[in-house]
Amino acid sequence: MKGICDDPSLELLLLVTGTHLSEEFGLTSRFVEEDGFNIIAKIDINMSSDTPTGITRSMGMAITSFGEAFLSLQPHLVVLLGDRFETLAVAAAAHVCGVPIAHIHGGERSEGAIDEAFRHAITKMAAVHFPAADEYRRRIIQLGEQPNRVFCVGAPGIDSVRALTLLPKEELQRVLGFQFGGRNLLVTFHPVTLERGASQDQFRCLLEALNDLENVTLIFTMPNADPEGRLISEMIEAFVSAKPQSRFAFASMGHRNYLSCMRLVDGVVGNSSSGLIEAPALRVGTINIGDRQKGRLRATSVIDCPPDLIAIRAALQCLFSDTFKKTLPHTRSPYGNGGASEKIVRTIKGLDFSTLGKKSFYDIPFTL
Repeated sequence: MKGICDDPSLELLLLVTGTHLSEEFGLTSRFVEEDGFNIIAKIDINMSSDTPTGITRSMGMAITSFGEAFLSLQPHLVVLLGDRFETLAVAAAAHVCGVPIAHIHGGERSEGAIDEAFRHAITKMAAVHFPAADEYRRRIIQLGEQPNRVFCVGAPGIDSVRALTLLPKEELQRVLGFQFGGRNLLVTFHPVTLERGASQDQFRCLLEALNDLENVTLIFTMPNADPEGRLISEMIEAFVSAKPQSRFAFASMGHRNYLSCMRLVDGVVGNSSSGLIEAPALRVGTINIGDRQKGRLRATSVIDCPPDLIAIRAALQCLFSDTFKKTLPHTRSPYGNGGASEKIVRTIKGLDFSTLGKKSFYDIPFTL
């Protein structure tokens, strides 16, 4: 977005929606504005419910509202990142309105989440693709997309790690209002959306394993708005309240604070994609629990474990071990070394928008 704003030949029309507009999730639209971006429209799609009915209602509102916005603004291109249900709804609106889509982070796999299908559906509606790795580029082509419209750029999240001035420990403690301990863990656990009813049991195992730790400060970030997300939030609040001197929870830290915190902890624990993308770039170890991120590329700094108590305890022991810590300085991210944002802006500038409206299916010869 900054690259677009800085280029005189491009204009950024920024639409903000979803949990960015929710007090419950930290009202993170304020961080967007604090970073100097002008929000053209704030589109409320009512994220007050994380039930399947509530989510489908929000998706319907998003399709209607974004359809109206696109017809009013007449953008040449809609740039979307990721695989959220809100993103799918926006893509559907853009597709119906005849606005070409550029999709970032397509071609990935996350077999434990409903996002897997959303991501591939967005790929089929998109005209231009910016995957984060060569393997993901090949998968997008396998889905029938023309190779000359698939540009491997790396992960924009790595750019944040490289470009942002991260806060020193003392300043971060003052901003967030807590003190780091001798050992520290950053914990983010999202609902397991393809295993309905399993999220509570899996998270209970994680909390029990964390409760066994001595002299470890635990920093929780709240889950997203997927089904069962509020149930996990309630469990976090109860767990933190039992030992408020060494356990802390945040609806949203803000991007720079989050990365600053990640850089200072002994490990990232949970099932968030940030443990696979940003943490390895900072050479911080990750415990990745369960199948939510199954299929994604991972660095050697990622410890995968099943969502049960014994496995999580063993993974924590490995994370804190000297043997594992010695490997972290040699971590290499499979998502590039930065520069994704510049590549995306440069590619967008070179597009012939008049040719993006129609695309033909790219067939790969194969034998059964």
